[in-house]
Amino acid sequence: MPDCETMSVRTRFAPSPTGFLHIGGVRTALFSWLLARHFGGQFILRIDDTDQERHVDNAVNRILDGFRWMEMDWDEGPEVGGPHGPYFQSERHELYTRAAAKLEASGHVYRDYSTQAERDADRAESDRAKRAYRFRRKEVSEETQRQYEAEGRPYALRFQVPLGRTVVVHDLIKGDVEQKTEEISDFVIVRPDGTPLYNFASVVDDADMEITHVVRAEEHLSNTYTQILVFEALGYTLPAFAHVPYVAEPGSRKKMSKRKGAEYKANDVFVYLSDYVDRGYLPQAMMNYLARLGWSLDDSQEIFSRAELIEKFTLDRVNSSPASHDPDKLFWVQGEWMKTLPLERKVEGALPFLEKEGLVTEPVSPETRTRIEAVINALGDRLKVFSDIVKLGRYFFTDTLTHDPDAVKKRLRKEGVPALLTALDGLLATVEPYDIPTLEKAVHEFAETNSHPMGQVVNPLRVATTGQGVGPGLYDCLVILGRDSCRARIAATLAMLEAGAG
Repeated sequence: MPDCETMSVRTRFAPSPTGFLHIGGVRTALFSWLLARHFGGQFILRIDDTDQERHVDNAVNRILDGFRWMEMDWDEGPEVGGPHGPYFQSERHELYTRAAAKLEASGHVYRDYSTQAERDADRAESDRAKRAYRFRRKEVSEETQRQYEAEGRPYALRFQVPLGRTVVVHDLIKGDVEQKTEEISDFVIVRPDGTPLYNFASVVDDADMEITHVVRAEEHLSNTYTQILVFEALGYTLPAFAHVPYVAEPGSRKKMSKRKGAEYKANDVFVYLSDYVDRGYLPQAMMNYLARLGWSLDDSQEIFSRAELIEKFTLDRVNSSPASHDPDKLFWVQGEWMKTLPLERKVEGALPFLEKEGLVTEPVSPETRTRIEAVINALGDRLKVFSDIVKLGRYFFTDTLTHDPDAVKKRLRKEGVPALLTALDGLLATVEPYDIPTLEKAVHEFAETNSHPMGQVVNPLRVATTGQGVGPGLYDCLVILGRDSCRARIAATLAMLEAGAG
């Protein structure tokens, strides 16, 4: 097994371009990336696109964009190049052809002329005998083979599995695991149309790219047994293998499934990396969270910087059991990272969401930028993700006041509230200067003079000016909105109450 301390570590991530990046896949890629970075090695990004039927347009760009957003750089691969290219399997056909020819010449691979109907019949016979179906080579006479060749009968190349031995995987996470070769069918390495299958192409690529450590999802463990046979048959040095347990559904041991993406989303649980990008999560937070999802350094540290993860990460501290996705934990980690950002960075992060909603337009004027800064400061730690600027602060950027029905019912539909708001409108019209200390003092004196509990004053005033029952400090809101806007909103609220709407 390769020794990380005495050799150059080369790891890879080899996604298929079949859609969006699943967070489970991103976590596996992260572990592979961290291992390479920890030992000062190389991380290779390879696109396994041999299955063209499942290829999704623009999926490669989504993959690359996701890696760039995560700040996970790659030393070799698409857009970077390198000495072991090309880095798309669809462009490496010559290598597979040569390797397949070598295996056929050495007798490890044979031509399988069987038809689907014949294989189905064999499977049915096994089922009737209550025997596990395993495809095995059927001898074909030279005469019959010449006949097949003459008529151009299609054939697949199958690897002849050697029987009577046990394949052992010295897994760096799961420990030693094994499978008897009697349980492995002779497997196809090249389809009749000439395209290579994953278990063959992956071996050729890993050997050619000098991969020392294959870190991948545990669902590939069954593939590893067959791949080891191919490695051995081709005379390649075996890499070390580490199979990362799957990411489970929140509070469950069931694997998170791409097919249930819509169901998860309905419950504010997201399976794709792009969903978190679209909501304004930080890459630092996502890297921190995914690294801790099944890996730990000790019993206390939760927040890790990119540099700390590179320094501390080792595979021996990866849990061998599945880890449940915890959206609340991710949200907390995100909040902790958001606290570290300077105001300027928060503004830049929030701007795209305001622009998308049409609340601000480019170019952003100095006055608008000042307002955004004030809103972000007022929201404080409530701003967990950048999209919260719209969710929590929309009313700062629109002339149209939208009242929350529950807040109206609870705070405004009470006897005496219209008169109270009329009086407060008069106060806002005359208070000087119109700033936080003066407003706070004036409202307090108003409440005392009129023998009103503060809650019965500030709560209706908040709903009348912001439309919401909760939010940043009331006086911050009054100043950010401005005197004229607050008075106009109070007038609109009074008109709504008089009309019986809301």
